[in-house]
Amino acid sequence: MSETAGAPATSGAARLGLRAGQAVQERGYDHDVDHDLRDEVEDLTGEQMLDEHDVDVVDAVLLWWREDDGDLVDALVDSLVSLADDGVVWLLTPKAGSPGHVRPSDVEEAAPTAGLFATSTVKPSPDWTAIRLVSGRGRR
Repeated sequence: MSETAGAPATSGAARLGLRAGQAVQERGYDHDVDHDLRDEVEDLTGEQMLDEHDVDVVDAVLLWWREDDGDLVDALVDSLVSLADDGVVWLLTPKAGSPGHVRPSDVEEAAPTAGLFATSTVKPSPDWTAIRLVSGRGRR
């Protein structure tokens, strides 16, 4: 099995396409986040995740989002503040059928309004689904 910075290629962090040395910001942290996935991200990148108050430019944003968290468009726009032009937003939502699940149609409506485009969906952990969003400016 191949490994990258000590994390198996099948780890949730690897499925998010993260690499060693990347800066990752985490937004929407709450008690229900997947702590194993958080640890995998830090192990794989070799860096501690930055929180939403950090203003450093980042390669990726992990946005934990639940149905009742508020306005998704606003949260997506806020996630772009520190994101590099070629960066990625991973929108993490509870899996279908779980409390807080976000309907795909809600994401499809909110993302373009925020200037983002969904490119793929992965399952990085048992309880969360991740939707990869990129900005129009990074697609040039």
